[in-house]
Amino acid sequence: MAPPYDVARLRRRFPALASGLAFFDGPGGSQTPDVVADAVRATLAGPLSNRGDLTLAQDNAERAVVEARAALADLLEADPQGVVFGRSFTQITFDIARAMAKRWGPGDEVVVSRLDHDGNVRPWVLTAEAVGATVRWVDLDPASGELAMGSLDRAITPRTRLVAITGASNLIGTRPDVAAVAAATHHVGAWLYLDAVHLVPHEAVSLRTSGADLVGCSTYKLLGPHAGVVAGRPEILEQLHPDKLLPSTDAVPERFELGTLPYELMAGATAAVDLVADLVPDDEGATRRQRIETSMAAVATHEDRLRDRIEADLSERSGVTLWSRASHRTPTILATFADHDAGAVSRQLAEHGINAPAGTFYAHEAAQRLGLGPDGGLRIGVAPYTDDADVDRLLGALDETLR
Repeated sequence: MAPPYDVARLRRRFPALASGLAFFDGPGGSQTPDVVADAVRATLAGPLSNRGDLTLAQDNAERAVVEARAALADLLEADPQGVVFGRSFTQITFDIARAMAKRWGPGDEVVVSRLDHDGNVRPWVLTAEAVGATVRWVDLDPASGELAMGSLDRAITPRTRLVAITGASNLIGTRPDVAAVAAATHHVGAWLYLDAVHLVPHEAVSLRTSGADLVGCSTYKLLGPHAGVVAGRPEILEQLHPDKLLPSTDAVPERFELGTLPYELMAGATAAVDLVADLVPDDEGATRRQRIETSMAAVATHEDRLRDRIEADLSERSGVTLWSRASHRTPTILATFADHDAGAVSRQLAEHGINAPAGTFYAHEAAQRLGLGPDGGLRIGVAPYTDDADVDRLLGALDETLR
């Protein structure tokens, strides 16, 4: 039996928590632990140059890349040779979409969903339209917050080439049945592109077992620096030919990484993965992937308990609408208020030192389908470092604000 989750031990790693602020804005980006900042600084301050094996500076750059690919491969249970780094998940998705679109034309179809962040919608819509391919939509059921699986069956046809779906909604936390989507996708010979940006901070994600062909995340959503990662099956990436400079390598995954890589951010990403793997002390003989799975299971139990506390309180308040309704969801709560503007509530919470933003958070299609106004809703996100004292402060401030 694994030791209990020690949130107090984890909180000591975050200098930002010493500010006295309470952070419920993790879905937009987590706070940064000291070990990640130290890794970034050490890489920048040490001897560093372009990758190679002749000097210490070259070795340091090479090691940062190799170790980061290995770490993110463990995080996503993927092949290190399929791990692509970029400035953001959105940027990599645009690049991969343009590369895929070279294989599409009139008569081909691409499937996207109204549950997704626009970063996993617009790149596919724009590139499909540019080559004359058809875009088909999977609907969101506003009443349940669930992906409408019936519309998935109608959207996927023998002409489908790609299905892009989220592992978890960044707006309302809904976690669709990815295995069912993968089965339907592969039944017609299409590829599945999984946006796991909002899922990775709350569960151990696996490219190998999810059924996805490519899966992406943002390291800064899980305690790391600002960078994006997509892990794909190497045999899929080999079939894609992105635009690149003529002298740059055509090897996978480097053919997708334009220019010099951010070695310091890659070192920070490795440190973040190592910290996650050590959230719960485990057997010395366990692999890093096994330790990640143990840690993330403990994180999920901790976060869900805090989410239940918040939801129970909000559900008893008159005039509060909770939009996070799916049976399987992350600890992410979206609320609107009959007598209060969500933005005004967010500003009042900020005066209490509580970070809980309001908006639609680039989930454009979902916000439209739910009928949210331009201010969207108040999003309350629980993170691995959130504790009961944070929740007490939040509920107390909401009590004062909504009174």
